[in-house]
Amino acid sequence: MAEAIKLFQYNTLGALMAGLYGGTLTIGELLEHGDLGIGTLDSIDGELIVLDGKAYQAKGSDGQPKVVELSDDVTVPYAAVVPHQAEVIFRQRFAMSAEELGKRIESYYDGVNLFRSIKIKGHFDKMHVRMIPKSAPDTKFAEVATHQPEYTRENLSGTIVGFWTPEMFHGVSVAGYHLHFISDDHTFGGHVIDFVIAEGTVEVGAVDQLDQRFPVQDRKYLFAKLNMDELKEDINKSE
Repeated sequence: MAEAIKLFQYNTLGALMAGLYGGTLTIGELLEHGDLGIGTLDSIDGELIVLDGKAYQAKGSDGQPKVVELSDDVTVPYAAVVPHQAEVIFRQRFAMSAEELGKRIESYYDGVNLFRSIKIKGHFDKMHVRMIPKSAPDTKFAEVATHQPEYTRENLSGTIVGFWTPEMFHGVSVAGYHLHFISDDHTFGGHVIDFVIAEGTVEVGAVDQLDQRFPVQDRKYLFAKLNMDELKEDINKSE
């Protein structure tokens, strides 16, 4: 019997939305569980991109986007990774919007209640991203998100990584697509808002199990009082 493909998720998006920004898991520990993924860094300092077993941080620095490779001792408050194994691979040979490509990807799904890992390597006519700025825990994520820098680049090559989450897990993660981008030259990246792909290769990976871990040594997490209706509304606003 083939070994199950486990999506490892540390903490929940809902906890992040509530202001629990402190990093409590190291990049080194995270990468033990997968080679493709997304997340954020301690104090929500930018966007985490995990590609081919390496971790990168994309953030706005002095009004300009910046991408750096991360050392194993950097910490995260929230992240998700998987040992990506493509179940479906197809070539996108003509220009298509993010919405159109999303619908094409979903046409390959066998049901709507399983997670999927997504990897799209190609050339993009346009890529629109944002980077959440570093913040203190007394400011709600949804409020921070209203001030996040956004950048658009045209005519560039790179890779989109991330996940598609079933509706029933909204709050644990964000339902639908949650995608991050990194350019081939590692100078541009972030949380994907919109894009137009010119051509590329799309991989859709199966996920058999969800391995949900929690920051059990973090007393702020253990005793936080969460308003779930408010958190779900904030997720919709922010994502």
